[in-house]
Amino acid sequence: MFENIPKNWEKVALENLLEYEQPTNYIVASEEYNDSYPTPVLTAGKSFILGYTNETEGIYQNTPVIIFDDFTTESKFVDFEFKVKSSAMKILKAKDNDTLKYLYYLMQILPFNNTQHKRYWISEYSKIKIGIPKDINEVKEIVKVLDAASEIIRLRTACIESAQSLIPALFQEMFGDPINNNKNYPCESLKKLCSKIGSGATPRGGKESYLKEGISFVRSMNVHDGIFQYKDLAFINDEQAKLLDNVELQESDVLINITGASVARTCIVPKEILPARVNQHVSILRCTGRLNPYFLNVLLYFQTTKQKLLDLANSKGATREAITKQQLELFKIILPPIEQQELFAEKVQEIEEYIKSQQAELENAKIMFQSLLHHSFSGELTRRAYGE
Repeated sequence: MFENIPKNWEKVALENLLEYEQPTNYIVASEEYNDSYPTPVLTAGKSFILGYTNETEGIYQNTPVIIFDDFTTESKFVDFEFKVKSSAMKILKAKDNDTLKYLYYLMQILPFNNTQHKRYWISEYSKIKIGIPKDINEVKEIVKVLDAASEIIRLRTACIESAQSLIPALFQEMFGDPINNNKNYPCESLKKLCSKIGSGATPRGGKESYLKEGISFVRSMNVHDGIFQYKDLAFINDEQAKLLDNVELQESDVLINITGASVARTCIVPKEILPARVNQHVSILRCTGRLNPYFLNVLLYFQTTKQKLLDLANSKGATREAITKQQLELFKIILPPIEQQELFAEKVQEIEEYIKSQQAELENAKIMFQSLLHHSFSGELTRRAYGE
């Protein structure tokens, strides 16, 4: 990556720019996390903040730092006090603090083979030679540009999260708590309100038989609360799909995960993926005229309903989380007048259109950020400003 660097840059090993500290003194003792507690507990992995603790001893305060997962080589920039979950990380501090953010951004695109299960910082990663401007003002200029691009991503993400939180808030305002039923709506079982309740199967050959295009094949990883996740959407051929014709999806079907760690997640089928089928871990709920699918979808992932579904999934001493077809059929929900449901659905669709537009902008911002990262560490971003 740094075979050729600008003439006013230098090649330096990371170990000469960053010093590390073992996190032993900052490991949390208790796993009783609570969002009301003041101190975050961190991991360098994708989950990052595992929870919050009320422990007052052994809090790391000398921020900002980079926390580096010694096994996966993932890294996070941290500018707040924290404790950590385990010793499988390094706390990295820049010898010149003005370079810390530059080095963090660089580490996000630094190519490295981390396929072996071992600690990497001391043995290999810290030995990597990277390019860095000799002029600290150029370093600061690169960081300034990348910070601005990163802030756009943060703001777009915050807009999406805020809009998503409006939907259950609107539900509660219009219908109250669906489990407590404080507005005294009549209740009906899903069996009486759905023309179809059922899950599919995995084609012979499993994931090895999936294609890059064809008939969409929905799995539990695609179903998130209120969101259909297109990433990792699988495809099957016409012959495989024909064997699953009894679980062919229709526009506005509600999907619910019925097994595993993602049990009780729900979303509406987007028409863009049709024609489509589902596997055995996902059940179809097809609404009749008395039940609006947007109303049903939000009701199912509303906090109190979700908890009731999770309790069902863990009932009767089950060794694996699962909701049976019979449990779904017997599950009772509130049934407001269809006119109210449809008014709610209209408002939800308006919010979802806004979310889609923001998600498109977010994807553009991420693409721009990646481009800026590569231009920054090749010297192209500041070349003209610094005499090349």
